[in-house]
Amino acid sequence: MPELPPRFNFTEVETKWCSYWEKHQTFHATPNPNKKPYTIVIPPPNVTGILHMGHGLNNTLQDIIARYKRMNGFETCWMVGTDHAGIATQNVVEKQLAKEGKTRHDIGREEMLKRLWAWKEEYGGTIINQLKKLGSSCDWQRLRFTMDEGYSQAVKHVFVELYKKGLIYRGKYIINWCPRCQTALSDEEAEHQETQGHLYHIKYPFKDLNNQFVTVATTRPETMLGDTAVAVHPTDERYRNLIGKTLILPILNREIKIIADDLVDPTFGSGAVKVTPAHDPNDFMMGTRHSLKFINIMNPDAILNEAAGKFAGMDRFKARSALVEELKNLELLTKIEPHTHAVGHCYRCHTVVEPYLSKQWFVKMKPLAQPALKAVIEGTVKFHPDRWTKVYLNWMEGIRDWCISRQIWWGHRIPVWYCATCPEPIVSEITPEKCPSCGTTNLQQDEDVLDTWFSSWLWPFATFGWPSLKTNPQSQTPDHPMDDLNYFYPTASLFTASEIIFFWVARMVMAGYEFMGQAPFKDVYIHGTVRDAKGRKMSKSLGNALDPLEIIREYGADALRFSLIMNSGQDLFISKEKFEGGRNFANKIWNASRLVLLNTKPENKTIVRPPTSSDLDLPSQWIIAKFGLTLTAVSEAIEQYHFSEAENLIYDFFWKNYCDWYLEIIKNKFSDDKIQQTAFFILKQSLKMMHPFMPFVTEELWQNLTQSNTPLSLSSWPQPQTNALTTNALTEMDTLIKIISEIRNIRAQWNIKPNEHIDCHFATTNTIEKSLLINNQGTIESLLKLKSFQLHDDLPAIQDAVVGMVNSIKFVLPLGELVDIQKEKTKMRQDILTSEKSAAGILQRLSNENFVSKAPADIIEKEQARLNGLKQKISELNEVLRNLK
Repeated sequence: MPELPPRFNFTEVETKWCSYWEKHQTFHATPNPNKKPYTIVIPPPNVTGILHMGHGLNNTLQDIIARYKRMNGFETCWMVGTDHAGIATQNVVEKQLAKEGKTRHDIGREEMLKRLWAWKEEYGGTIINQLKKLGSSCDWQRLRFTMDEGYSQAVKHVFVELYKKGLIYRGKYIINWCPRCQTALSDEEAEHQETQGHLYHIKYPFKDLNNQFVTVATTRPETMLGDTAVAVHPTDERYRNLIGKTLILPILNREIKIIADDLVDPTFGSGAVKVTPAHDPNDFMMGTRHSLKFINIMNPDAILNEAAGKFAGMDRFKARSALVEELKNLELLTKIEPHTHAVGHCYRCHTVVEPYLSKQWFVKMKPLAQPALKAVIEGTVKFHPDRWTKVYLNWMEGIRDWCISRQIWWGHRIPVWYCATCPEPIVSEITPEKCPSCGTTNLQQDEDVLDTWFSSWLWPFATFGWPSLKTNPQSQTPDHPMDDLNYFYPTASLFTASEIIFFWVARMVMAGYEFMGQAPFKDVYIHGTVRDAKGRKMSKSLGNALDPLEIIREYGADALRFSLIMNSGQDLFISKEKFEGGRNFANKIWNASRLVLLNTKPENKTIVRPPTSSDLDLPSQWIIAKFGLTLTAVSEAIEQYHFSEAENLIYDFFWKNYCDWYLEIIKNKFSDDKIQQTAFFILKQSLKMMHPFMPFVTEELWQNLTQSNTPLSLSSWPQPQTNALTTNALTEMDTLIKIISEIRNIRAQWNIKPNEHIDCHFATTNTIEKSLLINNQGTIESLLKLKSFQLHDDLPAIQDAVVGMVNSIKFVLPLGELVDIQKEKTKMRQDILTSEKSAAGILQRLSNENFVSKAPADIIEKEQARLNGLKQKISELNEVLRNLK
């Protein structure tokens, strides 16, 4: 085996192992009756997608748990695939058409679908290849697409089954309509944003009462053209005697009645509201109750139609401006006031959504929600962190019917046909040849497609062959072969972002109970949002988005993964510089491994367990015990989804304990076989422990260390190797480390040059501590650069010396020959005064309410950090002066 290169070439290593894992199908899982399954399903990225930092975080988290469970002996299946992303994908191809001066209607549905499939085949795999670069250990042989043949059959089956149960229906209701995409949206897809608008107060004159009127307030004055009533609350004394009176709708001069309805808020505006049943969900309900006329004043593109009179042909917002001007001229506009309100926007193109009366398909959600609600209340499905439980429950308790039809062409076409002569629709999983009632072949399929989420809510079981493979309890016995669905479902954990709890998570739980009879997963881990250093969400529009592929090219995939997890918490505040930490750690692992490899004899590289503790020195006993403690804590943290905590434990152990202490202590003793064996064994076990977090560097080093035919990815998770001796070593070594650290601090505080050798006197009457010092004298002398090591029962009197104490061990360092004591004391006292003055200035600023109220949050944070640093510095300098004899 050639010598390990001096530098970690991450690009070369990543290319090598991505190719190896895929070629050897390293991560392919099959039903195995001798192993427990562990299944996770990837939140399928859109085929239009390219890798962003959110993907980087989400898939790194999934990969950690997948690799960890695989190493712990589970038959681990990480199901992977992509979502057809109806509106998003169609938008991309429509933009291409626009460059040709065409629309989808110009080329027709069939040609448009050909173009969409061609685009998917050419570009749809981009994000999959990018996920491989990240090191994702998905079961790539199982790659699914939400419109592949088997999956499409599952979608049709679900629609038909729900229709048969009366849970899918078609009706004309107010829905969220995107004029740009010209399709209906679900409530969750109409993202509400706080918008600064206006409240317009308009006078509606009475028909029979001269110069008398009712004033209504509205944020959308253009919709008054569709008004068919004015409503007041039935108990509002101001209007009690006016209920039933007739008003004249301004401009159009249509007669409308004053009605009474409990839905009216008497505290809003004048207490009287305009009622536009075709353009507002609340007005729709009032219109239905009071049998009002429904007047639609807009075309699907938000251009006003002939029902809008003289404003026909105008865009809705231009019509608003023109109508307001006319109301002013008619002296019917009493006032316009600023008004902040939540306005729905299309989640794809961000166009302002229009409440619109339209015939659509819906799913009745209340019956489906009950078992899904119960599952979370009873703890069958658990959210991590727990605070998301309340968010889920609140939404489920107030759930509304789901609008599932979309007026686009890319997606699962609704499996409904209409007969030219019969009123009842034909709902079928297969295309009917003729009408079952009258026999005609003149059938027309519904033009609409299903909401993208209607397919993705089936993801945890449709990907494993449902409905062709139905659940069969017998298949889970040793006497019957297992199929994918029965073995891998239900899945174990789901990793996702908070913004799709409603879109996807809740609906998957509902589908799991409805079609499989059980929850689709046990745990839901909701990770934070990736933000920039200022706390802003990363986005292209802000220009603050970091490209993970660029980070991988510059720092390596391991560095990206490590830095994302190290900085994760509720939300991640990340900047490009933070990836240097991940790169540095990968280099540290590489360099430490190279040091151990170069200094270990071939025969000492074959051990499978560490040497007997009684044959080892204290540092070797300690590092074995320390590894055992770290490994246990890391395993517990991963099991509890505390990934940042696990990674910090790994980092502290390997960098600080193994490299900074153990390798530093043994570097002059590497010729000892027992020490070589211990260093090599702990390195191997550490690579295993680090592998789920940093798979590339650890896999490469594992092969160099072991020359094994089995990749590290498929090796077993390490086991702690501790006993009474190694446990005692923890306490003893902790004392030794504290002594060395204290004396190193003294050297630094008094500016003693690194190559300067010093004297040190130790004193203790404790026999155990004396033995500790005597047995480790060589280590103490080497690490502290001592020219003399003196051990006493009590400290000698020495002038111009610094004293310290760890446990009951005292020590004194004579400084007289090394430093100018008086000069150093003067410098320290001056430094204390300067620091106290700076701290006072910062404290004064932070106590100034005017400063605190106006300064940006990051400035306040930096000032507080400076103040804390100065306080610590003052405390340490005073401590140094107190310790001077």
